[in-house]
Amino acid sequence: MSKQAFVALVTCFNEDETINYAATRAQVRRQVEAGNNIMCAGTNGDFTALTFEEKVRLTQEVVDEVGGRVRVIVNAGMPATFETVKLAREFDSIGVDGIAVITPFFIACTQDGLVRHFSTVADAVQTPVYLYDIPARTQNHIEPETARLLAGHGNIAGIKDSGGAKETLEAYLAVAKDVAGFEVYSGPDHLVLWSLQNGAAGCISGLGNAMPHVLAGILKAYNAGDVAEAERQQATFAAFRTDLYALGFAPAMVKRALYLQDASVGASRQPALLPNPEQDGRIAEILRRYALL
Repeated sequence: MSKQAFVALVTCFNEDETINYAATRAQVRRQVEAGNNIMCAGTNGDFTALTFEEKVRLTQEVVDEVGGRVRVIVNAGMPATFETVKLAREFDSIGVDGIAVITPFFIACTQDGLVRHFSTVADAVQTPVYLYDIPARTQNHIEPETARLLAGHGNIAGIKDSGGAKETLEAYLAVAKDVAGFEVYSGPDHLVLWSLQNGAAGCISGLGNAMPHVLAGILKAYNAGDVAEAERQQATFAAFRTDLYALGFAPAMVKRALYLQDASVGASRQPALLPNPEQDGRIAEILRRYALL
């Protein structure tokens, strides 16, 4: 089965911080044309700054724009299981291909608590559920053995690993090898090719917002068996990541890099970091270095 790339799509905003749905649809078209699938309302989509109703409409707009051409996954994860279930049921009725559930944040969870949380959500919907681990942001981590236990649930289809540690990714990949139908999607952009070579079903990338064709190129070359080309594209992707992320918080840097390419995406809702001319100049220099501007 071919490996697949998803882009953790940015949410576009107007100057008054309302969502710019037309601009967001334009970003969907850009990614589809490049050959990437879509994840919306994730970390790079400013999901913590969106209201319940906005997430539902955003997902409907994305699904309508995609029109079945690629797969769409949407993040329903919130601190409370109650709200996560409510969101997941809305997304279920819209008809997405997968529902990602980020670990609860702010509320400290035991591993047993995480099992109850994810199982309750998966029980509530027909759409396949994907666990979403990003402990640096949520302070809750899905241990590999917990992932193994949850992989036995009939409606939990896989996990997105955004922890950044190769050891954890290896442990999740070991679960996927042992449990049929459980997929691992890597989040760290420097590990895209490595994860594919070691059994991942694909990747979910934030950096792909600013460099969609290179991300798609890694997957296209890998699926075609052209390892040398996949390595070349991965080297470019990883170098761009190193240069850009050295300047600040990764999602903010991706959004600003994309803004300098296309101002219609807007800034992020406050209290996100405000851009400044000096930083913009450094980002623009990086974009020019990679022929992105």
